This record gives sequence, C-alpha cells and structure tokens, in this order.
Amino acid sequence: MRVGVIGYGYWGPNLARNFADHEGSTVSAVADRSPERREAAKRRYPWIAIHEDASALIADPNVDAVAIATPVASHFEVALEAIQNGKHLLIEKPMTTSTERALRLIQEAKSRKLVLMVDHTFVYTGAVRKIHELISEGHLGQIYYYDSVRVNLGLFQSDINVVWDLAVHDLSIIDRVMPNRPTAVAAHAVSHVSGHPENLGYVTLYFADNQVAHLHVNWLAPVKVRTTLIGGRDRMILYDDIEPSEKVKVYDRGAVGAGDRYEMLVKYRYGDMWAPQLDTTEALHFEIAHFIDCVRNGTHPITDGQSGLRVVKILETANHSIRDRGRVVEIDWPELV
Repeated sequence: MRVGVIGYGYWGPNLARNFADHEGSTVSAVADRSPERREAAKRRYPWIAIHEDASALIADPNVDAVAIATPVASHFEVALEAIQNGKHLLIEKPMTTSTERALRLIQEAKSRKLVLMVDHTFVYTGAVRKIHELISEGHLGQIYYYDSVRVNLGLFQSDINVVWDLAVHDLSIIDRVMPNRPTAVAAHAVSHVSGHPENLGYVTLYFADNQVAHLHVNWLAPVKVRTTLIGGRDRMILYDDIEPSEKVKVYDRGAVGAGDRYEMLVKYRYGDMWAPQLDTTEALHFEIAHFIDCVRNGTHPITDGQSGLRVVKILETANHSIRDRGRVVEIDWPELV
C-alpha cells in the first residue's frame, strides 16, 4: 500500500517512519507547507515525491492512502478532498472541529467503501489493550469510576485548548474501555497566558449506574504526570504511562457496605497487587498494521470514524459547559453512533 503523509511537523515523521518500516506499506509522498520540513522529509526519504500543497499529493495516482497530521482546523477540508479522490484515510486526533463535519466524513467514506480511521494512538498501546481485556472479561466487576491526571509544561497550541489537546487521549481510552457511553458533561477551563486558549481544564463525564469519569489536564504543570485510576466493585487498576516497566497494576482491593439500617458500616478488602505482562510493541506500529489490515481485508477499524465522532461530540459538549461556567450539559448523541 502506497501512503502519502500530509503534515511533516511533530507527528508526521512518526507516521512516515512506521509506514516505511511495515512490510505491507511504503511511503510514496509527503506534503508540508514548510520548506524546512519538506527538506527534512527529502533527506530521510530521498526516493519519494515531495509536495508543498496537500492537493498535489492527494491527486498523485501513486498514493493509495493518506495519513493526515496537520493542525485540527485543517482536518476536514484535507480529509474530505482525500476521500473524494478515493483515498483510504488515517486522520490525526481530534478527527474534526465539529460533529457535523465528522458525520460528513463518515458518510463520504462509507459511500465510497473507503477505510476511515482515527489516530487515537493510546488505544493501541499494550497498556490500554490489557485494560480493555481486563474490563471486558469482568475482572474489575461493575465499573465505578475513571479518574485521570494528564499534565505537563507545554506544548501550548494556538488553535485548540488543553481539553481538545490532552483530554482527547483519555476520551478515546474511555470510549474503548468503559462499558457505557457518557450521558452528560460538566467542564471548567481557564487561560493563564494572554492570547492563548485555555491551558488548565477539568472535565467530568456522567454515565448510567453511578459511573463517573474525571479528567484533569494542564499545559502549565512543573512535571509530566500521566496517571489513571479505574475503580471497580471487585478490583482496581492503576495505569501510569510514565512508569517504564509496570505501567498497569491491578489491585484486589475494595470497599463494600455492610450492616443494617441502624449500623451503617463499610468493610474494606485488602488483597494482592499484580502487574500483568504487557505487549511492548510500539503503539503506532500496532496501529499502522491494523490500518493496513483494514484496507486489505475490508475489516472495521477499532478507532473508526464513529469512534472519532463520539470523542468530538464529547469535546464539543465540554466546550458548551466551559462557556457556561461548568453547567452540566446533556450529550445529544447523533443517531449514527
């Protein structure tokens, strides 16, 4: 499969490297507006076509699929043009800036029988794949909560706020591992740097059956923290993405109510902790292999257009809540999802 990469800045080189390294694909073209980035791509892949304009790459008959790693505001126009020119598509997160645009891309790809996949990379990590397995097999019992902290110093974005930049990772994980979709969102975000979008945010998702998810994201933290707690009735998970070896730990611990109405007690259970063996394959390598398989065999991507749409819908709803100072906003799910 011949792949063209549009955008060779921060993430594009990683996409190009993984497509070039996979036996089922090759990089045939790169497009970027920056002369410096085009020169970097030419040095790394001297045999490929280099374009300044994305449209020239999309029109290239030697390109079968397109990977988009451009700023979020440009995703829709570039993706729509690629799909309308018959290209399979891998698009960076967030998929689009609105649910209306996400729906349009889904419909266009479906009508042409093209693969539309969203680059929710964390879903393909060994850690998240193991968490999905543990939850889907019932090891945690009924899920109570998902509690995440994702903070660091930078990178400040100019076109999206910290919720769209960092919370999108946890929303894609939640979409994959939580058994239910959220029903409502409450969010707060503030900006401390003049002229820039909000750099600190808190997002709370409400689900049926008392499930809740809380996300803390921050571009202005002195340290990098990537910690998630997932609590269930029977067991709990600590997922620390910074941890070099034991990223996922499962605790056989919990609390249950006991006693009658005259004596309300809580009993605590303290069991063992164990760290499951994780697949150490690079997440993007695993994801690229999955994309190639979907194109070859017509299978359905794990992070398909509908997954991307659901994440964008939550982000969109969170923005409404932020503008209304944290009001709880019900999620009006499109019929397609």
